[in-house]
Amino acid sequence: MEIKSREEGNVVVFALSGRLDLASGATLKENLKKYFEKNATSIHLNLTEVEFINSSGLGALVSIMKEIRLRKGRLTLSNLASYVQEIFEITQLSHIFEIYVTEEEALGSFQTVAAK
Repeated sequence: MEIKSREEGNVVVFALSGRLDLASGATLKENLKKYFEKNATSIHLNLTEVEFINSSGLGALVSIMKEIRLRKGRLTLSNLASYVQEIFEITQLSHIFEIYVTEEEALGSFQTVAAK
């Protein structure tokens, strides 16, 4: 899996590509840890190029979400391929995660929340 990160205002955006499984999930968590150490709590994952996700990958996302919530932060996801979206729906995780159609919508939601 390839992981690219950038900062958009106060939101850290991760663009993921490849397979999200046990090994890549652990790598993603390690990448996020660096930002947690800087007190970053607004995280967005763009899954446009994630072509495969299994239960270990889902477990890594749940673990990441729990860590962010403990830090009183937010995690959003966007651009899920139809296969990945279907996995989220089958597992009912689509009710747990904040999922947006586009990255722009997700990033806009952080500004909307901050304005409240």
